[in-house]
Amino acid sequence: MALHRNIYETSVQGTPFKIEISELAGQANAALLGHWGETVVLATVVMGGEAANLGYFPLTVDYEERFYAAGKILGSRFVRREGRPSDEAMLSGRLIDRTIRPLFDARMRREIQVTITVLSYDGEHDPDLVSLIAVSTVLGVSDIPWGGPVGAAMFEKKESEEKVIYKSFFAGTEGLVNMIEFEGNQISETELVSLFAEGEQEIARLVAFQKKIISEIGKPKQEISFALPDPRLRDLVSKFLKGEIQPALEKKELAKLKQELMAHLSVLGEEAGALKVADNLFEEEIDYFVHELAITKEKRVDGRALDEIRDLYAEAGVFERMHGSALFIRGNTQLLAVATLGPPSAEQLVETMETSTKKRFMLHYNFPNFSVGETGRSRGPGRREIGHGALAAKALRALIPSKEEFPYAIRIVAETLSSNGSSSMATTCSSSLALMDAGVPFKKHVAGIALGLMMEQNSKSEARNPKYKILTDIQGPEDHHGDMDFKVAGTADGVTAIQMDVKIGGITKEVFEEALSRGKKARLQILEVMNRVLPAPRGKLSDYAPRIFTLHIDPTRIGELIGPGGKTINGIIADAGGEVSIDIDEDGTVYVASEHKERADKAIAMVQGMFREFIIGETLEGTVVRIMEFGAIVSLGGKQDGMVHVSELGQEGFVKNVSDVVKMGQRVKVRVVKIENGRVGLSMKGVAQS
Repeated sequence: MALHRNIYETSVQGTPFKIEISELAGQANAALLGHWGETVVLATVVMGGEAANLGYFPLTVDYEERFYAAGKILGSRFVRREGRPSDEAMLSGRLIDRTIRPLFDARMRREIQVTITVLSYDGEHDPDLVSLIAVSTVLGVSDIPWGGPVGAAMFEKKESEEKVIYKSFFAGTEGLVNMIEFEGNQISETELVSLFAEGEQEIARLVAFQKKIISEIGKPKQEISFALPDPRLRDLVSKFLKGEIQPALEKKELAKLKQELMAHLSVLGEEAGALKVADNLFEEEIDYFVHELAITKEKRVDGRALDEIRDLYAEAGVFERMHGSALFIRGNTQLLAVATLGPPSAEQLVETMETSTKKRFMLHYNFPNFSVGETGRSRGPGRREIGHGALAAKALRALIPSKEEFPYAIRIVAETLSSNGSSSMATTCSSSLALMDAGVPFKKHVAGIALGLMMEQNSKSEARNPKYKILTDIQGPEDHHGDMDFKVAGTADGVTAIQMDVKIGGITKEVFEEALSRGKKARLQILEVMNRVLPAPRGKLSDYAPRIFTLHIDPTRIGELIGPGGKTINGIIADAGGEVSIDIDEDGTVYVASEHKERADKAIAMVQGMFREFIIGETLEGTVVRIMEFGAIVSLGGKQDGMVHVSELGQEGFVKNVSDVVKMGQRVKVRVVKIENGRVGLSMKGVAQS
């Protein structure tokens, strides 16, 4: 039996792009292969048969890396198979989730699972882009109701192979962009708007490509009906909440207000089913209230102006023993960032399907339950923590000094002490301060802010209209009930990171441009506060941070320094007194690190001695380490030695007994008389001994 293949082709960035639909994975609601160059992904979607008894839409997006896709055998030494998804895989899954989720009806309660399996990776064509288009197409041809398709556009500009000026990812429907990921080196708002416009065109082209496929082989969509709330119940909820929402928002007592509503309805005899519907109606009322407040009255739940930032506070050098620390507070959001410096050996080894590399700048974000006043089991970082940490790292990365300028491994840990709106952007601010507090030559401060969007509604249940208001520095209800979360970070000179998600179909170029303008204004205000606290990096490192010293050796002689099984390098560390690390780059750069300068100096002297180029005629001082019948071996330091032949020991001719002239351990002065095949010949003739 042969597979029946439907193949549709276009190109992306000048490379063939192909969607292939056949009987593969035929038990899913829909499945297909996406090809971009020689990168291939399998996209599948399955919808559960029964509505789940949940208060939210149960969509999951799983992004599965396969090491074989890149021709690698990875995993631990004893378990050679894929384990927990890498951070990069989680971020790829988030990117797809954030794009497709707003285009489902939020009232859906049937489980939907999207799975992307990367089958082949050619090292050139990013699986993220082909995965998103494949997922969009598979949803489009499936029988699952969805508001797509979506297109995507990736842009990258490089100064060199190693230095990226910017990398951006835009996604959305025709005419609207609903997801943005951007990292750059202080890019102007004008250039970003141009990228947005260019992205719109590519998105529209790929949407048209998918619409053709869907029109030809797409399945009829299932009809999923949603019961409308009883008008009588809606009226009861509205009457009870009239005049109560604003005070509850101001006092942060929405949960209490909801409890009071449920108790009121129970007294009126409403049953469990009605109370569940009332829960949704309550959220609808809050949503409508905050929108109307912003749109018609240009007011916010906490009384701020639309472009007003909450109170700011910053402090650097919070704890003495830390290499660098800082606290940043914006309203009720509090972030403590701690910077730790280490030798190059502390760099993180990253091995994924796409890359095997070392990471010398790490940023890890923690979000404990107490930060939002909740209880729960402590667990490892999830998608949210990884996503927030990655965003803050993007915001800072362009300003991190090069290894040549600052040879340390740098780790930031951001502890969320309290969260009420954009802890990721507060992480950016506190981390920038912590880096400068640690004495890292961080070029200039980076600050971030989150902006929101309220689009007008005709009623509590109808779609949004073009009329809108942008809110600066969103918090709690504005984040939860708003239509956009637009995070933007940068310096006074330009943008370094953007992340945008929406709960509506998307935004236009005009909204994007206004959000960037508002973001710049807020960013400059925050930078003013940060610069008052610590305008430049500390002039010296913490007393508790290791000192790193660099020297260079001939790269062809690296093996000599390491020695068989590391014997030589470990011997140097032991002879220096321990608590010293020595790292070597392929170009012959040697990094010697220790918290004890004298030990580092001793190790450096030994390394330098090993690779010293001796000159005939120069006078040296060394220690007699071996006596033989025909001469003495003198250590010249750094594992190097030379021989003084019996004919060169005395001032006149041969000596009868070497021990009559020198003793073991004696310090002597010698002159270099011969260098042959790495061996050094020494003489004591004519050299005055002290």
